[in-house]
Amino acid sequence: MSARREFSFGQRVALWVVPRVTALVLAAIGATLRFEVIAEEGAVPAAPPAKGIFCFWHRCTLPCGWYFRKFRCSILISQSFDGELIARTLGLLGYNSVRGSSSRGGFAGLLGLRDVLAKGLPVVFTADGPRGPIYQTKIGPVKLAQLTGEAMGSFYLLPERAWVMRSWDRFLVPKPFSRVAVSWARAVAAPADDADAETLEAKRQELNDALERARLQAERHFAKG
Repeated sequence: MSARREFSFGQRVALWVVPRVTALVLAAIGATLRFEVIAEEGAVPAAPPAKGIFCFWHRCTLPCGWYFRKFRCSILISQSFDGELIARTLGLLGYNSVRGSSSRGGFAGLLGLRDVLAKGLPVVFTADGPRGPIYQTKIGPVKLAQLTGEAMGSFYLLPERAWVMRSWDRFLVPKPFSRVAVSWARAVAAPADDADAETLEAKRQELNDALERARLQAERHFAKG
């Protein structure tokens, strides 16, 4: 559900125009993409209908948004203006959003995602959050796993050909007719509900390692080709 807040006139115009244009462009490009699923030993790629917690790096949001639209996922999105743009764009593709932070002040958001999981539906995290740093997961997915006992799946989508933005995350915009590696790492088990801060940090690092294995596996996939 989108947060109620005031936006400037220019922001309201952008919120009306940008999500529609972005969704149309993504649909036009997405229809031409060729997805190739790969997985490390022991990893089980998800397929709809899926349930559980899934994590990916922020830079591959666009190809993920197109590929996973049939999963009917809910995603934790910040309450910033940029977050509102993303929530509305993904909403046009069939996603639900829960508003909050993956790092600070985000407990209400985690409770919202817990309710989604209780219904047997999947939730996804941009694990390095809306501002990074790149390839460094926040603690939010681990806390949600602790709350629910759900394992954390890790994946990365890499277009073979893409425009790379000059942003903190080197955001990827797939080029039409590109191959896209859908790379899965082994799921990370949830921490115990009474785990201490040190254990949670170790589990966060374990999730970070899984996400990086998925990314590097995708890069090797195209390097071999």
